[in-house]
Amino acid sequence: MDRRTTVERTSDRELVATRSFDGPARLVFEAWTKPELIKRWWAPESFGISFLSCEIDARTGGSYRFVFGHPASEQPMAFFGRYIEVTPPSRLVWTNEEDEAGAVTTVTFEEKDGKTRVVVHDLYPSKEALDEAIASGSTGGWPEQFDQLDELLASQGASA
Repeated sequence: MDRRTTVERTSDRELVATRSFDGPARLVFEAWTKPELIKRWWAPESFGISFLSCEIDARTGGSYRFVFGHPASEQPMAFFGRYIEVTPPSRLVWTNEEDEAGAVTTVTFEEKDGKTRVVVHDLYPSKEALDEAIASGSTGGWPEQFDQLDELLASQGASA
């Protein structure tokens, strides 16, 4: 199985990250929708941020709110939005509403032979919004995040 994460800009407004994981889609999906699990892998360790709070109501029409702290910042950073579609264990679609340049994120989970291929598709409102996100470094965390997700799944016995 290919453990590499691919991240590519597929159009002026779209960024796609892909990776396969050991474990059934049900368990990988849970790692994206349960606060106690997402807190263990979502924040890239190298970014130096930590969760202050994590609220997830993973249902169509539900919402999420992640609040992070960083030693160099006095103010916490909040990321929030709403779930447009939640179809366990195959699909999540949510908004990123912390600013007007937020993307709509679609994540698909495709299981085959006990492994799950995850595709994260971010659609930004404009070319400039995606350019800015890439320049800020905020889109560069997927490889590290997915390594951390691999570690979580291994610790949960996902392949068992």
